[in-house]
Amino acid sequence: MAYNKDKLYEQAKNAIEENNLFSIEDIVAYIPCSKPTFYDYFPLDSDELNDLKDMLERNKIKTKSEIRAKLSKSGKASELLALYRLIATPDEHKRLNQSYIDHKHDVGKDTIKQFVIKGAKGNNTK
Repeated sequence: MAYNKDKLYEQAKNAIEENNLFSIEDIVAYIPCSKPTFYDYFPLDSDELNDLKDMLERNKIKTKSEIRAKLSKSGKASELLALYRLIATPDEHKRLNQSYIDHKHDVGKDTIKQFVIKGAKGNNTK
């Protein structure tokens, strides 16, 4: 099926603005094409895709600011935190997750244990 790129772009922008969308998946849910088709028309380095991503990022920032304001007043902080986690940056996610474990491996500090195995003559148990 042939699509009009300009029309898809306008539909995507309108969907972002009207529905406070946060991701490309959200956009694709609102416009009449699949995700692979979307990326065919708007490749990763395209100006249009970068513009759409900027719009999504503005929505995230606006929503996080609103959530922060409500957290201090809301009695249902757990519901707001759930949404906040969905749109948080990785650094914010770490701060929100109380059981976060940073898995780093420093090869320089590893200890290598060597085990000496005795030959058959040394293990004679008769």
